[in-house]
Amino acid sequence: MTPAPSETPEAERPATTHEWVEDVLGPDFRALTLTLDPDDEGDVVATLVRYSPPVPEPQRATLVVLYVHGWSDYFFQTGTATYWHSRGVAFYALDLRKYGRSLRPHQTPGYVEDLRTYDEELDASLAVIRAEHGVRSRVMLMGHSTGGLVLALWADRHPGEASGLILNSPWLELQGSAVARHISAPAVRQLARYQPRAPMPNIDPGFNARTVRTAEGGEWDYETTWRPTPSFPVRAGWLRAILDGHAQVARGLHVSSPVIVLASARTIISPRWHEDMRQADIVLDVELIVRRAVQLGPVVTVVRIPGGLHDLSLSRGPARERYFMEISRWTAAYGWE
Repeated sequence: MTPAPSETPEAERPATTHEWVEDVLGPDFRALTLTLDPDDEGDVVATLVRYSPPVPEPQRATLVVLYVHGWSDYFFQTGTATYWHSRGVAFYALDLRKYGRSLRPHQTPGYVEDLRTYDEELDASLAVIRAEHGVRSRVMLMGHSTGGLVLALWADRHPGEASGLILNSPWLELQGSAVARHISAPAVRQLARYQPRAPMPNIDPGFNARTVRTAEGGEWDYETTWRPTPSFPVRAGWLRAILDGHAQVARGLHVSSPVIVLASARTIISPRWHEDMRQADIVLDVELIVRRAVQLGPVVTVVRIPGGLHDLSLSRGPARERYFMEISRWTAAYGWE
């Protein structure tokens, strides 16, 4: 339920265009549109999704998780929502501006020129959560891939705002290491300066979708207009923002809350398909992920998941169960159980 005006001070209340309505995932999920400041393409919104099945509220609803998706993606990971709800934790997910439920016809999909732009929808989402669960609610941030990078940078700039970070295969460094980033950055910056929306070569062969989609041997169905194959074109201005984020991680962040970084046990990046790709990260180099993980803050746990996909929550049963078991072990260690 959207908070009544008397419950939330005007200065703290995010602008919305709708009340909570039934989400595309069905009656167990509700969606709230958040109106954001317009940009040079026009009106901008983000979408907050809440798991809200017709059962009593979790007994410990002062514990909340806010999930943020990755590049060319949106929230459809229903198993993540049911996992948290079963543990008495209220679950929300955010479709960032220009992604998924928040993408509008006049917009360039996924495009921003500074990752700090997302502060607006993150702050608005947290305001809604605290209006619904109280200012003393403990919020854990959970991010996948690019969403993990966004949340790590946000938490570094907002110490004490989150109880912890759960990062699922976060994109913390460019493939090929910092050397590749240093070599490519000048060319990307030059192109971004004069043609920020210029598309970069799309090298997505569709293998990631093949590991996930039911029709291609995976276990999940999703809206292909919001998670297309090949992925949305990468734009020069957006890539510059990502490289800037990677550089900040490389210099070292100071996330004050506990962090867990989970990644697959191995990477397979190949121009040709083979079945082993169904049990590996075929998007990012997991060795780079774990190498950068320890630079996020003073308390970082790293866990490798045998058989895990890039999105560990979409892995086959045994790897998926191990992923959630490791999250349970970690949250218990930090007082969430």
